[in-house]
Amino acid sequence: MNELTEFVIRYGLPLIFVLVLAEQLGVPIPTLPVLVVAGALSIEHDLSVWAVIAVSVGAATIADTLWYVLGRRKGRRVLETLCRVSLSPDSCVRQTEGLFERWGMPALVVAKFVPGFSTVAPPLAGMTGVGLGRFLFYDAAGSALWAGAAVLGGVIFHRVVDQLLGLLESFGSTAVELLLGGLVLVVLVKWYERRRFYRTLRMARISVDELSRAREDGRDPLVLDVRSAPARASDPWRIAGAVPLAIEDLDTGLAELPREREIVLYCT
Repeated sequence: MNELTEFVIRYGLPLIFVLVLAEQLGVPIPTLPVLVVAGALSIEHDLSVWAVIAVSVGAATIADTLWYVLGRRKGRRVLETLCRVSLSPDSCVRQTEGLFERWGMPALVVAKFVPGFSTVAPPLAGMTGVGLGRFLFYDAAGSALWAGAAVLGGVIFHRVVDQLLGLLESFGSTAVELLLGGLVLVVLVKWYERRRFYRTLRMARISVDELSRAREDGRDPLVLDVRSAPARASDPWRIAGAVPLAIEDLDTGLAELPREREIVLYCT
């Protein structure tokens, strides 16, 4: 029997609770394969599908509620901290805020299916001032949909899952090494792209002092506030004279601006 299968059977529901809780708190643990395996094992072993889903929903809701409370009390700092440790921090805040701006609280129903959005969505909900009851309703619905889809997938394709587990077992440690090698390669590529982006960004940056001197010298650059609407609502302070312009309207908006003036953009 595969070691992963033995592990899931031996520790069962407590294992699933701990893994889901840790993942939803931000620990990079892939719990989805464990839920799929649990669903497949429920066919031939004493493991209840409904118990697996209930435990997963409970663990996810506990973790998400903690992030919600932190977002409500600490505000934007929590969201920025989470995005700073991600592999794509340059677009993390804008993308998550954009999803909430378009969908509102129903975004929580699909949050766990969107990479990078699962951990960031709860503090963002707290930051926007949504009531706890409404948050718990949508968050629990999203957690149930996420866990249910994984477990149901394991139930439906239990024969395929058994075959894959057997194949991995035949490879032994080589399969683990290949998976780890692929993960390291993805991280390295993301890190290189991030560093290259930062080098380009430094060349185009302007400091607060440089902007102040430009205004004093009469150059009068046009300052555009391209923060999202939720960002401006949570932090109403802005540079004096800055013109708000949604970043998705940047291409069309720039075409209407005077070409003779220097343009300075600032965002989150």
